[in-house]
Amino acid sequence: MTQANWSEDRVEQLKTLWTEGLSASQIARALGGVTRNAVIGKVHRLGLAGRASPSRSERPRLPMAPKVPSVRSQVPAAPVVEEDPLTMEDGSHATVLTISDRMCRWPIGDPAASEFHFCGHSPKSGSPYCEAHARKAYQPQQARRDVKDNKGRMTG
Repeated sequence: MTQANWSEDRVEQLKTLWTEGLSASQIARALGGVTRNAVIGKVHRLGLAGRASPSRSERPRLPMAPKVPSVRSQVPAAPVVEEDPLTMEDGSHATVLTISDRMCRWPIGDPAASEFHFCGHSPKSGSPYCEAHARKAYQPQQARRDVKDNKGRMTG
């Protein structure tokens, strides 16, 4: 970092240009050999008064139109039907030891309980779940919001 030579003449010239309203960049170009930041630093150290930026003329503002709430399409969500746990055709369930990639991996029950198991039905193509559990797992955004909003409310 180099220190600019601030002779008495250069300081006086800086003060004059500053009071005339020139910007720090313009003063740096006029003085030569100093940067804009050097000019700003010297002005600060000299304690020269800061200049207020010219105020903008107040232009009349038009009154804002009231906000109209956006209207969402009112597509009724599919009713959420709680289904009983599905059992495999032979009446058994898939366990952690018997589950495979060709079985629905929807967990049923508490994982800490001995009755914990998986659905075990044939999965929907490209999904880890059968058709019934895929409908539960992949609900549209609006349907999830409706279920969450209506949770705990009595309908009449």
